[in-house]
Amino acid sequence: MKIINVIALILILIGALNWGLWGFFHFDFVAWLFGGDSTWLARLVYAIIGLAGLWSLGLLGKCKALCGSCKK
Repeated sequence: MKIINVIALILILIGALNWGLWGFFHFDFVAWLFGGDSTWLARLVYAIIGLAGLWSLGLLGKCKALCGSCKK
């Protein structure tokens, strides 16, 4: 299960960087990389990144360091 969490984190970072590029420069890296935002490959990448985000919602409840209940 740990490897899928790492993969999800990497995909979320890719998505965040893509949104950052869009916000600052109006540049969609995924669309540029795969020949447009409506190509099947770009849509697949967007969908996989979205699924990674949904998967990671379940990790929020497991992250004790973020909610302040981490004992040192």
